[in-house]
Amino acid sequence: MALPSFFSNFVTYLMKRFSLFIIAALATIGSLCAQVTTGDFAFKFYGRVRADLFYNSRTNEETVDGLFYMYPKDHNYDAAGEDLNATPQSNMYVIYTRLGVDITGPKIGSAKTSAKIEMDFRGSGSTYAFARIRHAYVNLDWAHASVLVGQTWHPLFGEVSPSVLNLSTGAPFQPFNRSPQARFRYHWDNGIQLTAAAIWQSQYNSAGPVGKSHTYLKNSCIPELYVGADYKDGGFLAGVGAQMISLKPRTQAEVDGLIYKVNERVTSLSAEAHIKYKTRDWNFSGKTVYASNLTHCSMPGGYAVTAVNPVNGEQHYSPFHHSMTWVNVTYGKRWQPGLFVGYLKNLGVGKEITGTTYGTNTDLDQVLNISAQLSYNIKALKIGLEVTPCWAWYGSIDPHDGKVVDPHSVFNFRALAVAMYSF
Repeated sequence: MALPSFFSNFVTYLMKRFSLFIIAALATIGSLCAQVTTGDFAFKFYGRVRADLFYNSRTNEETVDGLFYMYPKDHNYDAAGEDLNATPQSNMYVIYTRLGVDITGPKIGSAKTSAKIEMDFRGSGSTYAFARIRHAYVNLDWAHASVLVGQTWHPLFGEVSPSVLNLSTGAPFQPFNRSPQARFRYHWDNGIQLTAAAIWQSQYNSAGPVGKSHTYLKNSCIPELYVGADYKDGGFLAGVGAQMISLKPRTQAEVDGLIYKVNERVTSLSAEAHIKYKTRDWNFSGKTVYASNLTHCSMPGGYAVTAVNPVNGEQHYSPFHHSMTWVNVTYGKRWQPGLFVGYLKNLGVGKEITGTTYGTNTDLDQVLNISAQLSYNIKALKIGLEVTPCWAWYGSIDPHDGKVVDPHSVFNFRALAVAMYSF
């Protein structure tokens, strides 16, 4: 099938499906934009109605049944040598429609107080179209400092993220996570800002022996920690950050039919650097991440067993390391073309693997993603089309250092159409 013909039919299909939806949205939610004031509190309601229509040329690593897309799955051959994952898929959803309210309240001493509550209809697990908390926090803001307590974007997501149509917002190259946290920020008049945060897990969890779960961090009793520094000057922003997470994969082990209490822990360190420059029409941004066991941030990784105590079965672990880098550029206001390029590389464990590997796609060696988009923006309405060719290389894990050897490539072509009305 020729690509120009495909795009023409795809856009025509998009317009037919979305036209009635957009008219209804404009008519029913415009009245919600007002700001309401009650006593010492002011409430500003906001949100968006969003519809996503996508096509994939094969099965992929994804969540929300394909809305949150990352990269193609490896080959999975049947008895006749046919790849079971070489199956095109397409669907349309409106579950990332969202509602929120920004609240400003009375001062506490010299501190301004505010709060945010935001929800969408993502649901959890494989249950969709149910309300879910996106953001819920309280913020105290002084002249040069602020304290936030609640759930919001993980500091590794930060203030620099790509402008793309895909709901994954650059994952797995960009850390994607919203978590409960206590965050402190201090900024000077010269544009320097320091951030420190203690972070816990709720909706985005680490991988381990029983799959993805918050219990590994809960049993650790040590929150995930982040420190970072940024410099801002007009439309320019640059910064660095470092993160530490310490997990307890198991609290008991079995040896020869006997159960033993064990004290296991895997601790890992990650770092990132980011930059953004924005003018009236141009927006340039980029980020590079040295990731160590960031499976809770929508990234591949995990850890491997590198030693075992033969008496009680207690295991020692080493985390997988990855390098992720992305760059993004967009231009314009009403008509806005954009380009996103992301690259991921598995750097291995660095030690000999003697036991089980826990994680997500630890046999993934590299990923290359190129996304081109064009959106039309008029007032509150946005209609866009994005195409994404993506290559993933899978292979075998070398037990000597955890790196991937003998890789082979898998390709997916994704087309995405979005209609969104923001208020």
